[in-house]
Formats: sequence, structure tokens, C-alpha cells
Amino acid sequence: MTQKRLSDSVADDIMSMIAIEKRFLPGDKLPNENEFSVELNVSRTTLREAIRILVTNGILEIKRGRGTFVKEDIDLSIMESFDTISEAKINAKDLYEMRLIFEPEAAYYATIRASEAELESILEYGRQIEQKIKRKEDRTEVEQKFHQSIVKATHNEFMEKLMPVIYQAIDKGVILSKKKESAIQETVTDHKLIMEFMKSRNPEGAKSAMQIHILHAMQELGIE
Repeated sequence: MTQKRLSDSVADDIMSMIAIEKRFLPGDKLPNENEFSVELNVSRTTLREAIRILVTNGILEIKRGRGTFVKEDIDLSIMESFDTISEAKINAKDLYEMRLIFEPEAAYYATIRASEAELESILEYGRQIEQKIKRKEDRTEVEQKFHQSIVKATHNEFMEKLMPVIYQAIDKGVILSKKKESAIQETVTDHKLIMEFMKSRNPEGAKSAMQIHILHAMQELGIE
């Protein structure tokens, strides 16, 4: 592992202590450099680099003569968007496997259960995604709404509770696909197929189309 990648990994570990374990809260002081580098089993140089990364990203601040602190006004939601592309790939593999298990079934039940209004909402979000792609605008939010509206149309509350996982996967997919024109074009084609099957109330078709859509994304993004 290179020095750069090791410092990224250490930055990730520190963020996990803040955002997930809640070991360090906004305003808290981090352990001193010697103790912390021993605990994390890295050199002080690597620890300094990891801290510099987190300072640059607005998570930590260095107060001269006092030490390193978690920023008081930290927005924990920025944690999710912090991943480097390489880390996004690792996380995306797990997230996309989750989508592959979950979303084709959601498309199946949504096709059967969606009201006419819900179905129209799904189709409208699908059209908006296509427009965003044509205009080269960020589609993350509308893509999330497209998939959320499918899940909501299952009328299954437990499925809805899994939506944050899907959001994360979509976020990472969009990050990774920005440089891949073929992945973007497949998104348009796949969405159209899902929409056609849902429109004609063909649950098996919608399920297969969703499965193909996610498999395409995994293949294109190199996260099989």
C-alpha cells in the first residue's frame, strides 16, 4: 500500500470514529500524535497526512499550541461523500450486490401494486433522468427519486427503510460513471426498458429489466 493510500485509509478510520462510533464529537480534541499513531499502528508522518486530509475536507481543525480538534460546526453528512474513487469502488461492490438482491423484487411488486398516480410519478422521474443526462447535469437526486418512487410503490414499509442503502449505491454509481459515457447511455436504455414493462404492468419484465440495469452498472463500473 502506498503512503498516499495508507493516509486515506487512516483518514477513513478517524472519520469512522467520529461519524459511526461517536468516539469523538464536534469540538472534541483528538489524542496526541504519539498516542494516536501507536493506537492506529501507523507512523506519525502518515497520521499527520491523514489529519491534513481531514482538515482540508472541513472535518478537523488544528488549534496552534492546543492540538487537533473535531470542528464544532461539522456537517456529518459530508462524511458520506468523502470517499475517494478507489474506496467508492470497494463500497460500491457491497452496495450494488445489495441492490441486485433487493431492487428487482421491488420493481416486481411495484409493477403489480402501484396506483396510476404512483406509476405516472415513476415514469416522470425516468423522463427527468434522461433530460438531465442529455443536458449533462447532475442526476443523483432525480435518480434517487426514480428508485425511491419504485420502492414506495411496493407499499412495503420495510423495503422503504432500506432506501438509504440504495441512495448510497446510487451516489457512488454516479461518482464512478461520470467519466464513462457508455455507462451513462446504458442507464438511459435500461431505464426506458424498466419503464416500458411497468407501464404495461408486466412484473416479470420489470424485475428482469431492473436486474439487467444493475448488472450493467456493475459491469461498466468494474465492481463485479
